[in-house]
Amino acid sequence: MYQIKTYNAIAQAGLDAFTTDYQLNQSDEPDAYLIRSVDLHHQALPKSLKVIARAGAGVNNVPLEAATANGTAVFNTPGSNANAVKELIIALLIIASRNLMAAANYSAQHTEADVSQRTEHDKTKFNGTELLGKTLAVIGLGHVGSLVANAALGLGMHVIGYDPYLSADAAWNIAKQVQRADSIETAVKNADYVTVHVPKEEDTLNLLGAPELAAMQPQVQLFNYSRGGIVDNGAVLDALKAGRLAHYYTDFGEPRIANHADITVTPHIGGSTIEAEVNGATQAAQTIMTYLETGNVQYAINLPTLNVPFNAAYRFTVIHQNVPNMVSQITQKLAAAGLNIATMANAAKKQTAYTIIDVDDLDHESSQQLIDALNKIPAVNRVRLLINH
Repeated sequence: MYQIKTYNAIAQAGLDAFTTDYQLNQSDEPDAYLIRSVDLHHQALPKSLKVIARAGAGVNNVPLEAATANGTAVFNTPGSNANAVKELIIALLIIASRNLMAAANYSAQHTEADVSQRTEHDKTKFNGTELLGKTLAVIGLGHVGSLVANAALGLGMHVIGYDPYLSADAAWNIAKQVQRADSIETAVKNADYVTVHVPKEEDTLNLLGAPELAAMQPQVQLFNYSRGGIVDNGAVLDALKAGRLAHYYTDFGEPRIANHADITVTPHIGGSTIEAEVNGATQAAQTIMTYLETGNVQYAINLPTLNVPFNAAYRFTVIHQNVPNMVSQITQKLAAAGLNIATMANAAKKQTAYTIIDVDDLDHESSQQLIDALNKIPAVNRVRLLINH
């Protein structure tokens, strides 16, 4: 019986699709956290905690180093809200091109009796442009960016994409009509609209800064519905003042970009649809149950991807530091216990490694002694024994 702690109703609802035995929020020693936006940085992680699954893409609310040291796998749910963000970007492209916000504000301020005549006289102030034939630069062609690129093609736009880390799997999702650029500057130089969709990492902070904005043609419209900090807001303010940018749309506000007529800030609603929240919670729940029951890893933030068919009777999983001689030390302990290894796999991600070992026979009386022996190996963070039911 697994103990799973959830932090909101949407997250809890994600578990309803599973029949595996679990209990919610009934223990102070949970096996798993299923979270969305709760900040865990100031919470002590219980030693029992084997996995944290975040229903969403970002994990800046999770203390990754502390989780890894605790032997806790951390997962996100990439792509679960991709369609929601795509639809919002397409909506904003139309809003931007047709001056819909300014037009709506005008109508709200002119409700007198002759509004129809006045509207006919003034409506040319809000003449917009069509998206057909315009150029959109998409920076980042992952789950969201690929959807945005393909949808923009459907609107008759020319689309230029840039993504130096594009995986082979992701490339299959991108229409062949999307032109590939070899740099951000090349992607944006002739664009009418620029949208960015990359994860927030050390090398993506201020990815669009003064040099990139300077490479854009005048009066371009810029969208950041990825993460705060990926676009340099100071450079945006300078570009707006100089007339290089026409408008900036973002989901991530801060005081210095508030109350600017040429900046539209939405309250972090990119992935805020009922469907996206349920998708994320369901995917997170599936991830939790897969990891707890099989030890297999996909979409982990702090562990390498490792998927091994669980055909043996028993499985040991070991989270450990990525240092020399670890696999040898682990297998020596199993050999000393008289165990024959049926399957073994090992992979590493930066400073952390993960080892899966399957065995067919195991003396239940000595299994805990073996687990204790493995846990005593320096640089081991967590050992688990799984039974193939």
